[in-house]
Amino acid sequence: MSYKTPVSVLVLIHTSDLHILLLERADMPGFWQSVTGSLEVGESPHDAAIREVCEETGLDARLYDLSDWQMRNTYEIYPHWRYRYATGVTHNVEHLFGLELPAPQPVKLAVNEHLRYEWVPWQAAVARVFSWTNAIAIHALALRKSQGVPVVRT
Repeated sequence: MSYKTPVSVLVLIHTSDLHILLLERADMPGFWQSVTGSLEVGESPHDAAIREVCEETGLDARLYDLSDWQMRNTYEIYPHWRYRYATGVTHNVEHLFGLELPAPQPVKLAVNEHLRYEWVPWQAAVARVFSWTNAIAIHALALRKSQGVPVVRT
């Protein structure tokens, strides 16, 4: 069995007016999140972000403003998902990226991963996501925008 790498990306896809793209997990209906995924062997976080956005939404992140926020979260992997990792692996390091689109776009979901998607205002997105790291990312985006923090294209 090939195990997942305990290093991942979270890509917060949003518009300039802070509408957030949320995806409902297929394996846990009712659980909403941003684009996430583990790095493949030898893959950089930047390349993983581009790949995961494409796989989960059909969008080409290279056509928009993809930025590495230089933020990392370390969290405990939920016990019901630990079988995907090598024995003894209990924590994951998540790299945070933002992807700004000019307006909400229709997306093509990976049917084995997500049931549906919605574009929602950031306040509603914070309340809906199940992951604390996702909620922190959304709050960080709102703070960056309110402070006029420039987005650096990667």
